[in-house]
Amino acid sequence: MIDLHCHILPGIDDGARDPADALAMARQAEADGIEAICATPHVRHDHDVRIGELPARLAALNQAIGRAACRARVLAGGEVAASTLAGLDDEELAAVSLGGSRRWILLEPVRGPLDDSLDAAVLELRSRGFRALIAHPERHLASDLVARLRRLISEGALIQATAAFLVDPPTRGGMLALAAAGVIHVLGSDSHSSRAGHPVALAAGLKALATVPSLAPHMRWIAETAPRAIVAGEELAPPF
Repeated sequence: MIDLHCHILPGIDDGARDPADALAMARQAEADGIEAICATPHVRHDHDVRIGELPARLAALNQAIGRAACRARVLAGGEVAASTLAGLDDEELAAVSLGGSRRWILLEPVRGPLDDSLDAAVLELRSRGFRALIAHPERHLASDLVARLRRLISEGALIQATAAFLVDPPTRGGMLALAAAGVIHVLGSDSHSSRAGHPVALAAGLKALATVPSLAPHMRWIAETAPRAIVAGEELAPPF
């Protein structure tokens, strides 16, 4: 498994506080069967994430994980706020593409109900040679959420939901309804720390998705094929 959304880089945004926290997150991933984690620090105005520093930070973290004999590896990435997209050039976007493949961008919508600005961001990315993976739709509940997600999918986007919300009793029902509507394609942990919040874990969320009859035949695509294609920078179209 590949975790496509994780704030594992230490001391850079609101994610892992220090190297020990980041290592503990990598160990959580390993225990869950996750082999690779996309480090997705926030690229937005309220976090001082310097894109040019990310390769060195990523290398240092992978070295520390290797020294600790943890088998999980960390890949390049970023969580790009739709509101900051216009201020990034193509090379900066490529540097925070998922897996460093210069193709798929984890795109964070503006807070609140989804609006036309997200459609514009998806189309802008496409015009610049990138594809959008929309982060955590469950944060943007509104009566038109499914309709808007379907429109974004028709514009070439894919949708990444947070695995823990498929497991937690208060949110499980709503998440399964989104899945049944065909607007969840892949999962991410969106973990920020080993000490609080969501763990770096996908397996239980995938197991929950498998209970949706329309998705059951496509679980290998959701769990393996799509995440691998995303980090490899391949073209991808959902089979459902």
